[in-house]
Amino acid sequence: MIIRDIIQILETFAPLPYQESYDNAGLLFGNAGMEVKGVLLTLDATEAVLDEAIEKGCNLVIAHHPIVFGGLKKITGGNYVERVAIKAIKHDIAVYAAHTNLDNVRGGVSAMMAEQLGLQQTKVLAPKKELLRKLFTFVPVADAEIVRAALFAAGAGHIGKYGECSFYHDGTGSFKGAANTDPYVGKPGERHLEPETKIEVIFPAHLEDRVVRAMLQHHPYEEVAYDIVKLENEYAEAGSGLIGTLPEEMPEMDFLRLVKERFRTGCVRYTPMRGKPVRTVAVCGGAGSFLLKKAKSAGADAYVSADFKYHEFFDAENQLIIADVGHFESEQFAVDLFYHILTENFRNFAPLKSTINTNPVNYL
Repeated sequence: MIIRDIIQILETFAPLPYQESYDNAGLLFGNAGMEVKGVLLTLDATEAVLDEAIEKGCNLVIAHHPIVFGGLKKITGGNYVERVAIKAIKHDIAVYAAHTNLDNVRGGVSAMMAEQLGLQQTKVLAPKKELLRKLFTFVPVADAEIVRAALFAAGAGHIGKYGECSFYHDGTGSFKGAANTDPYVGKPGERHLEPETKIEVIFPAHLEDRVVRAMLQHHPYEEVAYDIVKLENEYAEAGSGLIGTLPEEMPEMDFLRLVKERFRTGCVRYTPMRGKPVRTVAVCGGAGSFLLKKAKSAGADAYVSADFKYHEFFDAENQLIIADVGHFESEQFAVDLFYHILTENFRNFAPLKSTINTNPVNYL
């Protein structure tokens, strides 16, 4: 098994196009063609984690946070980022990061938070736009079902909980092949009219190559006419945060105690009590203040996230309770998610979870 095999599995679950524009997810150091000797999973690829990888014979470190976030203009060992880069290259250790793409995927970091709280009937709090495409193609009526089935098998045609969604309409197409063509129907040099079916399907943008290849492979025409249109629609399967409901409503302080216990945090910073029970809960891993308005408008009784600034707590405006559990604490279960993804797909390969606590924040 090579590193590229593992990357393919990770990016099938959390496609790189799902990351935010400011992010730097993907393979940061190393050669994707290297054979995998061992994999170490962590939240942060720190110097201590690299030392652990060396000690345990792991040549691939998979982290949630990219150790290289901005551009590196020099690598002299002047800070911890440069020292990690030097150590990784010197010891031939690849470092891969799945960051906001893992945040934005439907079953990602926020889903792990929701699982800790037992939230039910969850949905994405702020679905991303411009991740969907629509394909139009024109197929001889007799071959329409073959092409449609191939498109579905390639991942097209999913809308929410429904699969194999398409629209088709019968009409008449015309074409005239040049003298050196070999048309499926008709004769070169003559205009031909053919009963055709127009097929329309929606698919996520990251599947475009696969969907187009499937169409071309199963379409009978020598030259295939098709259009791909970028959609502005929200994509309910990708975006920031989740919102769901507790199995039963809870008193506010009992809920906060549950949060403190499940997220194993030394401190929960929270806004004043409202004197109302908690049932609907929004969550977001990492710095989540940007979603506060979404949580309020969605009717959340509480919002569990991290990195709220002093003045941002006022923005709760007694409409919900903000529960700030800390950045590390909100994302710590990303390691378990990595482990689950890899062990589900590589049954005879066991990645290691780092034993290093990379949380730079301590509580007295």
